[in-house]
Amino acid sequence: MTISSSARRRATAVIGLVLAGALALSGCAATAADQTSSNETPTAAGEWPRSFENADGTTTEIPAQPKRILSTAVSVTGTLLAIDAPVVASGSQVGGVWFDQWADIAEERDVTNLWSVGEFDLEAVMANEPDLIVVATSGRDALTDQVADLQSVAPTIVVDYGAQTWQDLAVELGEATGLEAQADETIADFDSLVRETADAITVPEGTANVISFNGPGQDNPIARVGGPHADLLESLGFTVEDPDPAWHTQAQQRSDFVWATYENLLQLTSETTFILSADDETAKGFADDPVLANVPSVAAGQVYGLGANSFRMDLYSSTEIVQHVRDLFS
Repeated sequence: MTISSSARRRATAVIGLVLAGALALSGCAATAADQTSSNETPTAAGEWPRSFENADGTTTEIPAQPKRILSTAVSVTGTLLAIDAPVVASGSQVGGVWFDQWADIAEERDVTNLWSVGEFDLEAVMANEPDLIVVATSGRDALTDQVADLQSVAPTIVVDYGAQTWQDLAVELGEATGLEAQADETIADFDSLVRETADAITVPEGTANVISFNGPGQDNPIARVGGPHADLLESLGFTVEDPDPAWHTQAQQRSDFVWATYENLLQLTSETTFILSADDETAKGFADDPVLANVPSVAAGQVYGLGANSFRMDLYSSTEIVQHVRDLFS
């Protein structure tokens, strides 16, 4: 059985719901043939082996539902934990620690800390006896050059968390692990929280932006419309200012951020600014910068932290962001 791309999955799901609703309204019961056809869909629970379409264009056959998953990418591990995947080991971030937003969950589930970002230990992989290994193609925790070595230990799938939302990644991982229902439930619960929060807050007038503020002489990434941070704010009712792509200083184009110089911050027009990876106290570094005094959000006194854990978007950090926005604007 073959797992399609996330776009095809969501389209298939919508079509399935429409057809199911039509059958219910007409009072028709599904025939045995219909049921057989339904059970042959790519994401039917319990069907093994199944094929996974990797982000690098290859395909991995997963012979049975995984019971011991090893994640080489700390940025993926949070989403695996969110869908209750049986993660036994994971790479960690700089300094050899977990992300704060889910560190307690990893400890509760006794997840083995394999290595810090930038390291690799094949013997440690083998010692944990995984039956599925997850590798990322992007970010500092990417280990694409080690895929062949990892494949010698266990079936290895390759995902690109930087090119999709954590929700799409959850769907993708749910299909690879047989946890489709858990992924759907996790996303539905989060969507419900977002809707409740959007109804409970009063969004400030004008537009908003999200900045990773590093100060003079450095790049200051600004979230783009269509990126995960902008998408989350827009789902809460904000209108996000899209930075000029021409400001981007990096050779590789990004769909989520524009790496802008400090001077380009003076051209922003939003009345509200959220500072990435910062609480409200840390965000004062932007608000108190004398050079930025005439930036509209600074002049309006509407500069806020998006949250200390807001850089890497997963269920846990996204929930923290939503709760903080509710505290600010309800």
